[in-house]
Amino acid sequence: MNRITCNPLDLAYRYQEIRFSGVVRGVTLGEPRRSVHREAADPSIVLYRGRYYLFASMSRGFWHSPDLVTWHYVPTEKLPPFDYAPDVREVNGALLISASRKATDSPFFRSVDPLADDFKQVSPGPFPFWDPSVFQDDDGRIYLYWGCDDIEPLYGIELDDELHPIGERVPLVSSDAASRGWERLGEDYVIPEPATERERLAAQFLGSRPYIEGAWMTRHGDTYYLQYAAPGAQYNTYADGYFTSKSPLGPFTYSTNSPFSSKPGGFLPGAGHGSTFQDEYGNWWHASTMRISVNDVFERRVGVFPAGFDSNGVLTCNQNFADYPYEVPAGPFDPWARITPEWMLLSSGAETSASTSAPGHGASLAATEDVRTWWASSGPGAGEWLSIDLGQVCDVAVVQVNLADHDMAAHADPLTEGSDSGHTWRGIYAEHTPAEILMTGSLDGELWETLYDGRDSGDDRPHATIVLDAPRPLRHVRVQAHRLPFDGVFAVSGLRVFGRAPGTPPTAVVPQATRVDPLMARLTWSRSAGAIGYNVRYGAAPDALYRSWLVYDREALDVPSLNADEDTWFAVDSFNGAGVTLGRAVCAPTPSVID
Repeated sequence: MNRITCNPLDLAYRYQEIRFSGVVRGVTLGEPRRSVHREAADPSIVLYRGRYYLFASMSRGFWHSPDLVTWHYVPTEKLPPFDYAPDVREVNGALLISASRKATDSPFFRSVDPLADDFKQVSPGPFPFWDPSVFQDDDGRIYLYWGCDDIEPLYGIELDDELHPIGERVPLVSSDAASRGWERLGEDYVIPEPATERERLAAQFLGSRPYIEGAWMTRHGDTYYLQYAAPGAQYNTYADGYFTSKSPLGPFTYSTNSPFSSKPGGFLPGAGHGSTFQDEYGNWWHASTMRISVNDVFERRVGVFPAGFDSNGVLTCNQNFADYPYEVPAGPFDPWARITPEWMLLSSGAETSASTSAPGHGASLAATEDVRTWWASSGPGAGEWLSIDLGQVCDVAVVQVNLADHDMAAHADPLTEGSDSGHTWRGIYAEHTPAEILMTGSLDGELWETLYDGRDSGDDRPHATIVLDAPRPLRHVRVQAHRLPFDGVFAVSGLRVFGRAPGTPPTAVVPQATRVDPLMARLTWSRSAGAIGYNVRYGAAPDALYRSWLVYDREALDVPSLNADEDTWFAVDSFNGAGVTLGRAVCAPTPSVID
């Protein structure tokens, strides 16, 4: 049985229609526009009665899976479709679902058979809250955590069995970007200077403080791990950190092992606002939000990563090569047993060709390892194709086809029902034509064989991960559109081919690591012969490099996400299509040690 998956999860993400007025609180931040694109974020996953259930923002339903590999979408009209960040937990033997509202009380819903659509409101809610997380402790007591703000902290409160508050809310977590580098705003933790008056107004409106949001509580042993997200979902630096306590309502102590979930590099970055859960074998996993933010700031996807606790009780998440294919084991496993992938990327920068190309969206943009660039056909995409030449015959094992939403508003009819927040109107399409593709491969570009035939399958595969029965020698891979949502164009942000190339892995790298200031280290290294990229691993000790940052075609990296007054160790692993060569860890001591 195939147990291979690849981030982002290949879900049938739902299409949104966004009508942006361009005016927020009387400030003009842009031109009025309409966008149609897929979205899902803020994933909450729970194992319930032998099946995994995934609830995510703006999905008008949920997904379920028997194995964390294959996910099936189920629509429902019984849950509020426009309440962000739905939370699902098992409470008193049933699923309890809540979501975000600021203006009115946030209700709770209950289900014992989600596949039968038996959701029922069991409480109108105690008060308005945003980004909720419900947690039932081992003694049966119930707690609610919530918060999403650049000023207000995360709060917690105990609830009785009728979901009424017990006592007063308790402030639990606040930001401290002055000593926690990863909480700072910006792409790569840098905010560019506004170039226009409109950009200045937008920056003024957005503010200069991080959002602290996305609470999730996990108990491990006798320790409570209150997880939270920062600095903002629109950045590649969106990540999750945590505080610990011996009590569900604190007091909590910040863990300098934060962020424990962080993916600022690679094809699809972002790893914040999610959930930590156990599978049927007792293994830990962490689900979180991955960032696109091209058609809209909230254009996002869902990723799932191996997680766990080390011998010192440190919460960790293995995100080395986190958007490469990986196996979901059918039994207990060590999440850190593998820090290099089984199959390497073969397609980065490879030669591409296409049937047609829209202006500014040539075929090469599907092989940049950047989800924010894409190839698009010049017209309606049915029958259009994209092909990639690996440059040599390789053993191909997995192909991931990532579709982009290119000018979908020109093809999708406007919706008549939605939610108006003043500056933005939003609707969710209940159905759409599935994205169906045909994939073929070739040794010589002349004789082609079918690798995957999704024609007329009805399977909507926006991030199709195609696992071949066995690795086979190929040089060319071609994907052709059969049916597309709204009969739109065929657009691909990543035609990603994985396997093994002939040859040897690149030479080892030893970086120079300098602590520039309390929150940032600067790494430089000499180019490794044959390398296409580097995986930078870092952490509090040479044997605890729990964070990573994947880069391509670079020999330097500023890492501004450090915690103040903490030594940090770095290793730079070089890789190519033949494999990975691990680097030796070096220390970037704190400025106090330097002085």
